[in-house]
Amino acid sequence: MNTSNKLNSYLPAPTKQKFAAIFRVVSRFSFWMQLALGGFSGIVLLLAIFSRNSATQATNPAIGLGIFLGIVGILLLAVRIYLAFRYRRLARRLQTPDVETHPKREDIVRVLQIGLIISAVGLLLAFLASETTVIALLARSLAIPQGVAVYRPENVIRSLDIFVVLANVNLIGAHLVGGTTSLGLLEWLD
Repeated sequence: MNTSNKLNSYLPAPTKQKFAAIFRVVSRFSFWMQLALGGFSGIVLLLAIFSRNSATQATNPAIGLGIFLGIVGILLLAVRIYLAFRYRRLARRLQTPDVETHPKREDIVRVLQIGLIISAVGLLLAFLASETTVIALLARSLAIPQGVAVYRPENVIRSLDIFVVLANVNLIGAHLVGGTTSLGLLEWLD
């Protein structure tokens, strides 16, 4: 007997109304957290894209790859935010007195599973983006001898490059929030 089965044997099965209430609160929290973290990441990545010049872009493609993967992570996060909004609508339908309008359990499980898969892929991409950007910045910092003035612009570590790392770390957090809420609700429903 695994840990999940042991835990489920102690916890009572949720009633439909209790699940709907928790589902609505958790989906609201997930929606707003993902929107805030994703909005910040999107703004920072847009600033990084529009502030890059062609000379920096040609000498360090790793930062460009980090930005590209971050944009793909933002797009996946947009789908996750839509799903979090859809969770709220499903919870609202579960709370209506008319049983005919209630979504089927299988539909809720399917939507939660889709959200979990999207969060996992987004988490992987955001992790790869942040790792790529950090490695590029580390390589730049190691190329500069300590205590020597920097005369080559390709070796300068710009603050916007660090913002790209921050944006990708926020994307990791946003996808983690989405994945955790989907997994928690899915586990509780099963």
